[in-house]
Amino acid sequence: MRTLTIAAGLLMAATAVSAQTRSVYIEDLTWFEIRDAMAAGKTGAIIYAGGTEQNGPHMSLVKHNLIAHHVAGQIAEKLGTALVYPVMPFSPAGDAVEKTGHMRFPGTVTLSSEVYLGVMRQVAQSAVAAGFKQVYLMGDHGGGQAELRVAAEGLDADARRKGARVYYVDMATQSGQQINAYLAERKIAPGGHAGVAETAQVEALDKDGRYIRRDRFAASAAGPEPSTGVMADVSRATAEIGKVFLDYKAASAVEQIKKLVAQK
Repeated sequence: MRTLTIAAGLLMAATAVSAQTRSVYIEDLTWFEIRDAMAAGKTGAIIYAGGTEQNGPHMSLVKHNLIAHHVAGQIAEKLGTALVYPVMPFSPAGDAVEKTGHMRFPGTVTLSSEVYLGVMRQVAQSAVAAGFKQVYLMGDHGGGQAELRVAAEGLDADARRKGARVYYVDMATQSGQQINAYLAERKIAPGGHAGVAETAQVEALDKDGRYIRRDRFAASAAGPEPSTGVMADVSRATAEIGKVFLDYKAASAVEQIKKLVAQK
């Protein structure tokens, strides 16, 4: 009996270790596990920016960060050769002094273009210093895409000299077109900021009802935007639609990354 107990304990411990090392998120791993994963072929680093901004009466501020964390993990799983850095939780979201854009509403956090660019550059530099050979910069927030491209292009030349590459991955154009086509085919208005498309993605990830307020959908649709932060009928948003859109994003990123790497 004692032998069986010891064996069971060892098996459970081995299973726990295996589960930890299978994670694609570096924040779940020790540096030993990251080193070993890189040695085993996970030489890519996904650096995905989210954002903390108001999303009207019906959706919490977690939207971009929740989506970014999930999609980054899906990209890494599909590639099989990458690990995910912690999501950058802030983005350009308006002027904090003049209170423009989303800064008109409590809770939004904004970074200037210069600070955002600088932070993303230094995170990417950290990944290169760690030994990752392919670094992918991408963002879920519409604001800051230009900065991500500039950061990647500016770092790539230096990274090449170190045997690495830094790439910008466009998370808006291709998947955005797919999302709009899907909604248009079903005669659903996307609604722009915090509309059907974004709400559905959060619904797909909101397993315990923490982030969506379905009883406030009408308030978001009522507008006007200056008083509610959003003016969209989100009543047709569903978790099923959101899953389709999340899959679009991951698939689009993987397709782009494979093409970028193939270009050398």
